[in-house]
Amino acid sequence: MASLLDTLTWLIDVPSPYGSEERLCDELEAYFEGHPVTRVGNGLVVGERTGKPLLLLVGHIDTVPHQGQPPAYVEGDRLHGLGASDMKSGVAVMIHLLEDPDVESGPYDVIGVFYDREEGPIEENQLRTILTAVPWLTDAEFAVVLEPTNLDLEEGCNGAMNITLHFEGKSAHSARPWLGENAILKATALLDKFAAYEPRPVEINGLTFYEVMGPTLASGGVARNIIPKDFELNVSYRFTPDRTIEEAEEHFRSFVGDLADEIVFVDRAPSGPVPEHDPHLERLEVISQARRQPKQGWTDVARLAEFGVPGINYGPGETALAHQVEESVPIGHLDTAFSVLKRWLTER
Repeated sequence: MASLLDTLTWLIDVPSPYGSEERLCDELEAYFEGHPVTRVGNGLVVGERTGKPLLLLVGHIDTVPHQGQPPAYVEGDRLHGLGASDMKSGVAVMIHLLEDPDVESGPYDVIGVFYDREEGPIEENQLRTILTAVPWLTDAEFAVVLEPTNLDLEEGCNGAMNITLHFEGKSAHSARPWLGENAILKATALLDKFAAYEPRPVEINGLTFYEVMGPTLASGGVARNIIPKDFELNVSYRFTPDRTIEEAEEHFRSFVGDLADEIVFVDRAPSGPVPEHDPHLERLEVISQARRQPKQGWTDVARLAEFGVPGINYGPGETALAHQVEESVPIGHLDTAFSVLKRWLTER
């Protein structure tokens, strides 16, 4: 069997940016020849039900776009390359766990779910498609999403929304602005409100999440000498797990009030609950001795929860290096994550 380092090097050197995952999916399908494999688009379900309690290992195979990174290379105690941290290191660990004879003969049916299109709009994420196409996956008692977590246990996750705010004015010659209404200036009151906004802390099962919102894109105007009649802001809103999507929408509308002419919710992703009193999570806490952390960003533990499957984020790699040009992973993270999860999958 190849080493974890060799497997990760192979995965990095097969390009799989968002929307171009077919080649890597083909190679993974060939790699698992002889195993029970179900292909759904450019995603794979590896393993089968035998009647034992069902646990899932979940990971996306796509990366963000290439930014000029060289092929995978080792420098010191780190492996560098696109996707090294987010999240091909987690995929490498998944592969080795699914091949391990002790895991295969252990007390659980362990299924690997490799999916595509995670690094883009939530509606294009293919995990939902796979869970719908292979419905018995939703019988799982627990799932580990092997996103990079610095080997911490990251529980739950914030929900996410992008909202377009539209401001309408009236065009005029910039030499005679009193004949028009500047749409950009109409946004001033709301921009001031965003500037004064303080993150809202919410404690859930001993973990503190922060609800945040603010503008991330702005556009308006057609020429340097015309008062703009239209202006748009994109707002990123990350809401805490104590809110549903509907409650988050209502809160945002209340926050904006009548300060914008139109509010359009562009995309919405639910928050992920924090598992409480779950025996599989409690075993993993004991085995890993890892720190419990809130997931401030969004991951597919939220999507799994929609289908009734509790889950946790735990994997090799550092969140701070995700999407960076100089992305890398400590090589030691691979062995630690593999050893922890092997114990978790082979002990009751």
